[in-house]
Amino acid sequence: MREYIREIIETDLEVCETAPSFLQSAMWGEFKSRFGWDARAFLIDLGDGHEKTPLLTLSRRLAPGFSFTYVPWGPVLPEDFSAEDRAPALVQVAAKLKPLLAHNAVFIRFDPPWYNVDSEDFAAVSESESAMLQNAGFLRAAADIQPPDTVLVNLAPSCEEILSLMKPKWRYNVSLAQKKGVQVNTSGAQIASNPQELENFYTLLKETAQRDGIAIHSFDYYKTLFQICAEQGKNGKGQTLRLYTAVHEGDTLAAIVVLFRRDFATYLYGASSGIKRNLMAPYALQWRAMQDAKEAGCQFYDLFGIPPNENPNHPMAGLYRFKTGFGGQIIHRSGSWDYPYKKAVYALFNSAEAFRKKLRDRKKKSR
Repeated sequence: MREYIREIIETDLEVCETAPSFLQSAMWGEFKSRFGWDARAFLIDLGDGHEKTPLLTLSRRLAPGFSFTYVPWGPVLPEDFSAEDRAPALVQVAAKLKPLLAHNAVFIRFDPPWYNVDSEDFAAVSESESAMLQNAGFLRAAADIQPPDTVLVNLAPSCEEILSLMKPKWRYNVSLAQKKGVQVNTSGAQIASNPQELENFYTLLKETAQRDGIAIHSFDYYKTLFQICAEQGKNGKGQTLRLYTAVHEGDTLAAIVVLFRRDFATYLYGASSGIKRNLMAPYALQWRAMQDAKEAGCQFYDLFGIPPNENPNHPMAGLYRFKTGFGGQIIHRSGSWDYPYKKAVYALFNSAEAFRKKLRDRKKKSR
């Protein structure tokens, strides 16, 4: 068998700051370590003249006496790795990481970062990639952690061109919000020391979660993320977290949280009120964030998560319509894949996870 991975070496978390995705960054590792995850960094030696690539892993307890490891959007493999090379390379990463992880690790879960652009033959391409992963020894996770499907808006064109690529109704709604006097306020690092605006966002978020049947984190989760990004900003790190709030005549209508890092601005969280929905505040928020991202030098605006296709019966069909209307390119990742180290224990966990997912899906469909 060809050797794709020469060696994996543990290193300092800071090395991950060079990773292209925020989910592989030192910032994300530090953040998740505040909430029960053991964040560790490695360098993958690919040989053949390739530069060593950083890898962030997140581990935590699975059950008494057992743990698991998760790799969000990693590892990043060189562009000359074909689709056929990726699966065996990923197996070698899993195998070489095993002695470096806790002895009680039941499995390692990957969210591979590579993706395919939406096309007519996407289903066939996806099926082929899934078959290669399965043949290499991976098992499809019962539930995805990161959203496999998303929309990327190219920020390279002028603002006028970006608007022109949106669906007509979306352009109209952006203009309508402005004409009706919806004001968009922006907050960043100052939230860490004065969290009142974040508290307002969290109030909206709880309302949204109740209305749409979605799960949210504690207030401390979002506050800590702003604090860590603010601390790193003081140290000259190239990432900022911003809260955008849409206000009309004293009423807070909607809010979004966007992370700016390198080439990408990523829409992480959003919330909206049930009042004055005719003012189209969410459209004003997204457009303002896109403009700011372009000005900040970002190349893409990631709307971060949609259903896999335009299925009107999907519980999140409205989300698909909203995000795809901004004119971006739809891309598909392969989702979460597990490599079991302890197959019997893994089978029990997988069954339990599948059952929990079925209950969550049933709850969403009932709304």
